[in-house]
Amino acid sequence: MRRAVVGVMGSGSEEHRERAEIVAGVLASFPVDLLTGGGRGVMTSVSRAFAEQPGRRGRVIGVLPCREDDPLHRPPPGYPNPWVELVIRTHLPYSGERGTDPLSRNHVNVLSSDAIVVLPGGTGTASEVALALRYRRPAIGFLERGQMPGLPPALPVTTDPERLRAFLESALVGTSGTSGP
Repeated sequence: MRRAVVGVMGSGSEEHRERAEIVAGVLASFPVDLLTGGGRGVMTSVSRAFAEQPGRRGRVIGVLPCREDDPLHRPPPGYPNPWVELVIRTHLPYSGERGTDPLSRNHVNVLSSDAIVVLPGGTGTASEVALALRYRRPAIGFLERGQMPGLPPALPVTTDPERLRAFLESALVGTSGTSGP
């Protein structure tokens, strides 16, 4: 039976370590795989924290970009971070502000996730939220509303780990046999 996949989206430069560790701890209590963009910042901190959780049942998945104009489609420096266990290489460059463009890997990240948790980030993270809403993926921000510019108002937010857990329990019910922790 396939494990559900929870994507965690956030800053590629700032780790937001405390929030990432809380999210990783909650995720590790479920039989889920963690999916990130495989790079630095939040991607590193949540991957590290999830990988180090005793008793976790899932893997750390990284969907990697490639260097622009690289005929071998190698990932840029810093990709994958050391905690990525399953590497998915793409031919798609880093998206940044072009995150909703048809050839953005953000589509892969969002569409591969059964549920999405958003940590603070910039325009790339905001574009992933826009895609999650467009594709009707269950998503929640684990942040304060004013913490991220461009955050769509339709995204529910919380800073309460128990509310995050309840969201995941609800979002993952019936997803590939997942019925909660």
